[in-house]
Amino acid sequence: MPATATATIAQTVVTTETASEAATASEGVLRADNTTAETEHRPLPSPRELLSELPLGATARETVRRGRAEVRAALRGDDPRPVVVVGPCSLHDRDGALEYADRLAAARRRLQDRLCIVMRAYLEKPRTTIGWRGMVYDPYMDGSLDMAAGLRMARALLSDICERGVPVATEVLDPATPAYYTDLLSFASIGARTAESQPHRALASGLPLPVGVKNGTQGQPQTAVDALVSAREPHSYLGIDPEGRCCMVRTAGNRDGVLILRGGRATGPNYDAASVAEAAARLSDVDLNAAVLVDCSHANSGYDPARQADICREVLRQRRAAGSAARGVLLESNLVPGKQSLPADLHLLKARGEALSLRYGVSVTDACLGWEETESLLEEMAAAA
Repeated sequence: MPATATATIAQTVVTTETASEAATASEGVLRADNTTAETEHRPLPSPRELLSELPLGATARETVRRGRAEVRAALRGDDPRPVVVVGPCSLHDRDGALEYADRLAAARRRLQDRLCIVMRAYLEKPRTTIGWRGMVYDPYMDGSLDMAAGLRMARALLSDICERGVPVATEVLDPATPAYYTDLLSFASIGARTAESQPHRALASGLPLPVGVKNGTQGQPQTAVDALVSAREPHSYLGIDPEGRCCMVRTAGNRDGVLILRGGRATGPNYDAASVAEAAARLSDVDLNAAVLVDCSHANSGYDPARQADICREVLRQRRAAGSAARGVLLESNLVPGKQSLPADLHLLKARGEALSLRYGVSVTDACLGWEETESLLEEMAAAA
């Protein structure tokens, strides 16, 4: 990649051509369906360009500083408040996200003495197979895959949420995307599908904020323990610099890690007291902070949002016991309960000149609690904390 003042990283897109057309192609991979996959590169703005275009404001900067400090203190046991990461499964609509942030900001001000509230603001979505991958990748949800627009929209949205005094959390999925908005994050997570990934462990070791690692998709906590041991140590890896150039990244290690229990296909739910205690013991055995967060959704709830409240109450019950390692919860919540499905041919909408029609405030990924139940649950948690 050329090291110039206008250096950019590239968006990669796969296109196809017939075998006869491929005869004159200089590169490509022959596929079983007798077509050739050709890699296309589209320039994207560098991280420095985007940060200059959308700088961090004074209020947002203070929100991030305080958010990181409060989460660190809560995870270390220096702050008695439970951490509550709550918000939509994924952000897809700016207006709905900001309305949610406004409501959460009011709840946060009211309950700040009892709860350490961080808004879940996920911009990338891992998929078991295929599907819409989040605002960063397809911001218009029409298959146009305008990642330049997606990165701008994502940074602007996170900034506007922080300007409301609400710290944000997100999952880091592509190792390149944090360069565009790490300065806006108070908490980050490594998901169940990437907990075993060496690049993600190295990435976590250099993030200047607390990082949670989920147990693997099968449910065993050792995957996350191993990832946290790795992230605690210094790493060197291939990354991008602020100009978008390939570079070697050297990290100092991150000791502000926490294990997130989210259940699994093999183990089933793992939010019970015995599972939390086992995870804490594994952390202690390798000299890690014995702190655990419980994801009240995903395999712990069987993807039934109505069960999240009961799981949350169980975690609160555990916290009342002396020596509990449970430091808080993650909740999936939106303005309106439930979810709506995206069409299977979402990627063809732009080509057909069609627009997507969605219900306002409803998740397009996992089903969520509605705001009224969320607010009631936050009040209940504050009263019990």
